[in-house]
Amino acid sequence: MQFIPYNSRDLRHKSIFGSTAAGDSLRLQVLMPRNFSCSKVTLVFHKDGEGEQYRDLFWCGMNGDNEEWWDINITFETSGLYFYHFTYETPFGKGNIFLRSGGCGKFAPDGNEWQQTVYKKDFVTPQWVKGGIMYQIFPDRFNRDSSPIDTTYSDRVIHSNTDELPVWKPDSHGKILNNDYFGGTLKGIKEKLPYLNDLGVTILYLNPIFEAHSNHRYNTADYMKIDPMLGTEEDFKDLCQTAENYGIKIILDGVFSHTGSDSIYFNREKRYPDNGAYNNPNSPYKDWFTFKSDGTYKSWWGIDTLPETNESTPSFIEYIAGKNGVCEKWLKAGAYGFRLDVADELPDTFLDELKKSVKALNKEYFIIGEVWEDATNKFSHGGRRRYLLGDQLDSVMNYPFASAIVSFMRYGVAENFMESVVTVCENYPKQTLNCLMNHIGTHDTARIITSLIYDSIEHKPRNVQVNCKLTAEEYTKAKQLLKSASVLQYTLPGFPSLYYGDEAGMQGGGDPFNRGFFPWGNEDKDLTDWYKKLGRIRRESPSLKEGAFIPYSAMLGCVAYKRSGDGETLFIIVNRNNHEIDYYLPDEFRYKPEILHGGYSSDFIKVNALSAVILKKADI
Repeated sequence: MQFIPYNSRDLRHKSIFGSTAAGDSLRLQVLMPRNFSCSKVTLVFHKDGEGEQYRDLFWCGMNGDNEEWWDINITFETSGLYFYHFTYETPFGKGNIFLRSGGCGKFAPDGNEWQQTVYKKDFVTPQWVKGGIMYQIFPDRFNRDSSPIDTTYSDRVIHSNTDELPVWKPDSHGKILNNDYFGGTLKGIKEKLPYLNDLGVTILYLNPIFEAHSNHRYNTADYMKIDPMLGTEEDFKDLCQTAENYGIKIILDGVFSHTGSDSIYFNREKRYPDNGAYNNPNSPYKDWFTFKSDGTYKSWWGIDTLPETNESTPSFIEYIAGKNGVCEKWLKAGAYGFRLDVADELPDTFLDELKKSVKALNKEYFIIGEVWEDATNKFSHGGRRRYLLGDQLDSVMNYPFASAIVSFMRYGVAENFMESVVTVCENYPKQTLNCLMNHIGTHDTARIITSLIYDSIEHKPRNVQVNCKLTAEEYTKAKQLLKSASVLQYTLPGFPSLYYGDEAGMQGGGDPFNRGFFPWGNEDKDLTDWYKKLGRIRRESPSLKEGAFIPYSAMLGCVAYKRSGDGETLFIIVNRNNHEIDYYLPDEFRYKPEILHGGYSSDFIKVNALSAVILKKADI
């Protein structure tokens, strides 16, 4: 077995697991072989973007006859990202200790460093989020009430039947206009609040609801108005109030990195009075956009219908985050926070001001960002981002967990799954960890039940995706995989986010096939009941709110871990194998209730193929 001089995940080596607050005292201990005759061990660290600093460790005792401990107490006084390794000196020469993998160090001339996330001492996140369940709705496609569909804009094509596929073929000019609508409404969502309550939902995340001229509404036309097809501002206020009566708070999609070209701000299509930046050189919105000398303009990912905003412009920040601005208007109308679209494309100045203004209204308002990578060490906008250090975001969409869960369900490599999860737990502030948005499907990904069988289906041509429907046999397996994936999703740190219709068995590839209308009356009832059961387990398990995540095993296609806190410990086992296993239990979980399927364990518990169990014990 390879000697491990330092392990950042072992409390013998590092007194606090994971991130720390600025000003916290942290004890680091390095274990050295006695036969090295070590005379000096030094901590080498630097704050991101700054020069190296050095602190010598002290010899502090033996570990048996052949190993010795060296330690140091260190305090990182300011928030930021720190990186460190160790050096040592012996009569035979000098050496280094770098990160190998899994938190474990190695003797090597060079290598990777350990990361230490240090957040602001006063960083807190909303308590009401923790332990909850999010439900994401694509508003045009969830439910429509009995009112006539609004026809304010005649260029919108209305589907006559909710069973139809969204339009996926380009028009005669080779363009995809996204101008087909099913007519979902805010009143329609309100009608289904009892259904959402039965699922255990506590957070309702709505994709964009502001006026826009596409069915996805990510090309905002007017931030200050509800899209007329969805309803009115009064409908929105009523939805928020009624949802609160069910214990559900509403989060809106904040799309601020770009607007629509067909908007009051840009107005290329001249739908609105002529004060848009595209046509009017004196437009009050002119400096929100970047125009080039050839008459073209900077657009989001080169899509000319999505002109990119200059988010650092003071007038833009004031309009979005200032007094009586967009955020304040909709928060006062009843929303409880924002999910920030492409947060990694929003500059620090914008994020700083937005959080400051939102939290000034109510510290419990929730700000979550779309970041696809590890949000603690992300590079964008020319530098390292500081989303989770206390001044910008409460939380992020947890794509690392999503990737880990889906990959494990597809391929069964337990070790990779556990490493991905523990890395996030180690890097993220605890405040954020407990309110991570744990999704496994969104409007940006293929339907989860489809993608568990067809990897990367969303990258296939649309004429291939449209014909991709699971066979009965494939659906049966996919549903088994989804049930196991959902157990992971519902029991890992953070809160699960359920994309509308996944609990009903909706299939489909990428956009627009992942955005069909909810199949009311044709749901997979067994799958829906499964999600209701998971919702009850979350409500009845306080350890899933802020409890510790404790890895137990990850090998041979099976993962097991504990969630412990607030008077209970759960033991979760997920078997990805195509065969049943007997899992021999630690003493504390023998003869304990199994709360997912019912019954009790003995010295071991049988876990069916592609299945999971959850054992529960009270902590006295």
